[in-house]
Amino acid sequence: MEIIYFAGGCLWGVQAFIKTLPGVKFTEAGRANGTSHTLDGEYDGYAECVKTGFDPAEVAVRELMGYFFEIIDPYSLNRQGQDVGEKYRTGVYSEQEKHLKEAKAFLGERSDSGRIVVEVLPLTNYVRSAEEHQDRLARYPGDYCHIPGEILCRYVKEPPR
Repeated sequence: MEIIYFAGGCLWGVQAFIKTLPGVKFTEAGRANGTSHTLDGEYDGYAECVKTGFDPAEVAVRELMGYFFEIIDPYSLNRQGQDVGEKYRTGVYSEQEKHLKEAKAFLGERSDSGRIVVEVLPLTNYVRSAEEHQDRLARYPGDYCHIPGEILCRYVKEPPR
């Protein structure tokens, strides 16, 4: 089992999407690469993210990146859908250099079509989100989600209504 973190706007939809992908064994809603070690107060530079446990024998980082690109606008800085602000930036984070190299190679293959603003950085800090944010769309299918329904329907067993 290996761990990678994906930031793609509001984490509710990102988690609902990622948890259905082949090879993904678990997900957890959280915050990546901020400056504090607590959920109290402001976001302190954090990006909303989904901690993703996956089996590399079943799915490669390159494949996960391909799925991830289905749900984000990689050219939009600090904005996904109606979510605006630094905490909604797009990013890929890992403690393993091999993951970062694979993610950067994936982005490099797509950079000719515009300026991609997805950050790929070592994970410096992670804080698990409060329980109310874990699997939120599974519990409240009518909640806001910036990911288009037709994309979620392709993967999620019970898409938001």
